[in-house]
Amino acid sequence: MRAIWKGAIAFGLVNVPVKVYSATEDHDISLHQVHNADGGRIRYQRRCEVCSEIIDYSDIEKAFEEDGRTVVLSKDELKSIPAENSHEIEVVQFVPSEQLEPMMFEKSYYLEPDSKSPKAYVLLRRALEDTDRVAIVQFALRDKTRLGALRIKDDVLVLQSLLWPDEVREANFPALDADVRISPQEREMSAALVESMAADFEPESFTDEYQVQLRQLIDAKLEQGDALDTEATFGVEAGEGKGEVIDLMEALKRSLDRKRGGGLPEAAEDTDEEEAEEAPAKSAARGGTKAGTKTAGTKTAGAKTADTKTAGTKTAAAKSTATKSSATSARETSTKVSSAKSEAAKSTARKPAAKSAASSDKPEAKTSTTRARKRA
Repeated sequence: MRAIWKGAIAFGLVNVPVKVYSATEDHDISLHQVHNADGGRIRYQRRCEVCSEIIDYSDIEKAFEEDGRTVVLSKDELKSIPAENSHEIEVVQFVPSEQLEPMMFEKSYYLEPDSKSPKAYVLLRRALEDTDRVAIVQFALRDKTRLGALRIKDDVLVLQSLLWPDEVREANFPALDADVRISPQEREMSAALVESMAADFEPESFTDEYQVQLRQLIDAKLEQGDALDTEATFGVEAGEGKGEVIDLMEALKRSLDRKRGGGLPEAAEDTDEEEAEEAPAKSAARGGTKAGTKTAGTKTAGAKTADTKTAGTKTAAAKSTATKSSATSARETSTKVSSAKSEAAKSTARKPAAKSAASSDKPEAKTSTTRARKRA
């Protein structure tokens, strides 16, 4: 056992140095929480509700809240309370043991002599034995001023902490105030039942069956190999740096940023890169348009419009293909328009020649007509 506290019993003018040990322990099998999907350990974090940061234990203080106001009490302020600094178990009176209400008993501690000579310790123990009384004491332990009873168990002084009177509730049940009639026969039968079950109390004869069966279940699963490697259940703890501890508030903020348009800058960068790739093809299309006629320009503008709509699609490959098709279409249009222009020029050249021929034929026709009239 390890001593949890050191002090001295103040018994009048007698001072008895002692070490304090917990006299009881919990025999329950310790279980912890895990994720049912992968067996990962579930841990709790000390997180501030204001800044959402995980707080070290050294940075945590105690506080009291009342009527909407909170008073923070530092560790130094709490230690400055006189009762907190007291390491004295003060005997205030001796009372008959039967006057102690068992409901007031809280926790028991063994007291070990903490001096070279245990004479004062043995003297106090003998005084309690000779008078058949219990010493009522006051002491401070673990940030609380406590009431206690000092008694003897197997030649060892036992300090049993007691609840304060206002910590024990009153039993006020109106149903018990009703007038209930019990016949003598019923009382005799209940007394006979009690006598049939009468025995001396032997704590060792009782067993915590649940803990026994729980241990059997655990052992059976271990024998069947139904167990995980403990290290595999350990995740990233705060301060160990194996990975990023995801903060719930931070994750929510990221989600909101994305929904509000936090991802737009990346999309803009992708659009700029795509437009840079399409620039050569668009330049070629514009060059072909300038070499053509107004009709070609109109068709090229339509190609640009189609190109712009195509650029709104999600696939970069489709955009590039559409751009190349537009450029090719523009070139073909330019060629067709050039051919049409040449044909139009030829046709224009033919028309003056025909007109010239027609004009040159007309004087000859007039001359022949005049000659014919004169002959007649």
